[in-house]
Amino acid sequence: MLHVTEGAGLVQSRGGAREQIRAGDSVTAAPGEWHWHGAAPGAFLVHLAVSDGTTEWAEQVTDDEYQA
Repeated sequence: MLHVTEGAGLVQSRGGAREQIRAGDSVTAAPGEWHWHGAAPGAFLVHLAVSDGTTEWAEQVTDDEYQA
């Protein structure tokens, strides 16, 4: 789960639509679901991440993936 405390960001699951997230929003990813998240263009993002301890960090999102 991610809970946005300040700023604005983007989150996208593999094969899914990119979504905007803002302060006060919470989003979840199912176990094993690949996703990325980060600040929106020209913005900052502060968030709290809560995990059950099985999180696997993948490669960084490329600029092309971020812009798509």
